[in-house]
Amino acid sequence: MTRLRKLALGRIADSRGSQILELAVCLPLLTMFMIGVIDFSGALSLKHRLALAVAQAARLGSTQPYADVTNADPASTEAIRAAVDSYLVSAKVNDCGLATAAASPPVALVWTYTANTNCPANLTLTIDRGMTFQTTGTPAITVQGVHVSISYPYAWRYGRVVQLLMSGSVWPGVTNINADAVAQNLD
Repeated sequence: MTRLRKLALGRIADSRGSQILELAVCLPLLTMFMIGVIDFSGALSLKHRLALAVAQAARLGSTQPYADVTNADPASTEAIRAAVDSYLVSAKVNDCGLATAAASPPVALVWTYTANTNCPANLTLTIDRGMTFQTTGTPAITVQGVHVSISYPYAWRYGRVVQLLMSGSVWPGVTNINADAVAQNLD
């Protein structure tokens, strides 16, 4: 009986298979964590690039002539759209076909461009050439400016990894990342 008991205790104390079991439990969790970190950093990097694109476009828009904004398709607004598109292409961000997107008819000096070529959802660029705001000084002065905003569809990769590890789980596939900038008209 003593020999059998020693043999049983020896097998319980043996830890050769425990490392494989620990790896089997931890590897999927570690994979999900790493893909989540990589995916979130990609979204944060995209947010930064979008903010730079609209800031550059707003600066350009502040120097554009204001005289042509009553036209249906003003050259000044097209220049702002082209600046955003050029920045996205140079930053290696899919422009979703923004280069060929046509503006919707303007409403109160606001032009909206919608593009969705090779994108999971619509990219929306809005250019407001009629934006006004008040200064805080005395007397308050009304300042005219340009407001450029973008809404970009970001496709998360994390959801595909979660579905591989846990079939039947639901994860949002696309999130819109927004950025906007305002600049005072200098013209």
